[in-house]
Amino acid sequence: MLTSSPNTIYDQTSIFALNSTTSLIGLAVYVLSVIALWRVFSKAGYPGWLAIIPIVNTIFLVKVAAYSGWMTLLYLIPIVGFIFHIIVSIRVGRAFGHGWFFSLILLAWIWFVGYLIVGFSRDEYRPERI
Repeated sequence: MLTSSPNTIYDQTSIFALNSTTSLIGLAVYVLSVIALWRVFSKAGYPGWLAIIPIVNTIFLVKVAAYSGWMTLLYLIPIVGFIFHIIVSIRVGRAFGHGWFFSLILLAWIWFVGYLIVGFSRDEYRPERI
């Protein structure tokens, strides 16, 4: 008889190992994003420790893009949130002197790498570029 639940200790162990590996990868991405956003916020004139708090870092990233913090609520609307994420990424890239292609690829899709590049480069934050 076939069952869908794990019935041996080996099945249970492999599920646990997969879950812990995913958790470690998620933790590593979170730590990289905190380090990157800390530097970006410091360059933009905001306290860097705001990058540690999950929802607050999104609010201040929207502020770095020269929008009101209330505009963060647009992330909650499914399709609008995706489009708004791309717009915020392009505006943040523009404020640091990067073009739309860099912003679209590295800030919108591979964001933890893009914000590390922006944070640790010699780019200056100038909101008048937006």
